[in-house]
Amino acid sequence: MKISKQARRDAKQLFRACQANGVLDEARVRQTVTTLIAQKPRGYMGILHHFQRLVKLDVARRTARVESAVPLDSGLRASVASNLAREYGAGLNTSFTQNAQLIGGLRVQVGSDVYDGSVASRLAALEESF
Repeated sequence: MKISKQARRDAKQLFRACQANGVLDEARVRQTVTTLIAQKPRGYMGILHHFQRLVKLDVARRTARVESAVPLDSGLRASVASNLAREYGAGLNTSFTQNAQLIGGLRVQVGSDVYDGSVASRLAALEESF
């Protein structure tokens, strides 16, 4: 779907209006979408499409996924979460999962940023170097 420049501008303006203290407010997003659908301004489908894209990107930026080979204790979890919050700002949702294929170390994904300090990735890099 091709979206006009005006629809993009309108979607960005609506997206900024849905933020409170730099964090996306879910209630405002719902209200904005409901109002937009009810009013149906010119090019509203393009506006909704781009607005949805902006919301998805913001949610991805505010979600951290931490994988480890073994379960992490609560102190280490708190330390990792606080370091990620310091780096990416407040409002970061952190989830911890266990993945035995990592062998050891951590793999952290926040949005499109991936920090892979796992033994499996180091072995893969060593294998490629030969």
